[in-house]
Amino acid sequence: MDINSIKIVNAQESDLPEIFELVKQLALYEKEPESVTTSIAEYQKCFREGVFEVILAKYNEDTIGMALFYTTFSTWKGRMIYLEDFIVKESYRGQGVGDLIFDHFIDISKAKDAKLVKWQVLDWNTPAIKFYHKKNATIEKEWWNGKIIF
Repeated sequence: MDINSIKIVNAQESDLPEIFELVKQLALYEKEPESVTTSIAEYQKCFREGVFEVILAKYNEDTIGMALFYTTFSTWKGRMIYLEDFIVKESYRGQGVGDLIFDHFIDISKAKDAKLVKWQVLDWNTPAIKFYHKKNATIEKEWWNGKIIF
């Protein structure tokens, strides 16, 4: 694969079925496939409402990776972009695709005047942690996640 043949594009509504499949692949990788309980209909509704954005890595018209994110607010820093999901298909990992997606995500965040970007990474996901460290990210270990599922 020639890395220069990869295109990073903004997702369209017609891309949502592929995006949903990538999310399910990520959940499988993270050992939680049963945790994906939403539907493509909810994806479509929220995408139309602008709840989230997605950028895609395309190679020969095939989607090979993505970043799904949304704008939120940090009371300490200001505008923040939250990276909800970031995945590259397994057969394309280690070839620079993740760098292209992540760097484009950072450029978008800066263009939106974000003061920071934030995401989660599982403590056992050593390849991802190494990737983020290479990007000069801080991986916080002090804060615990809280959630309520309805």
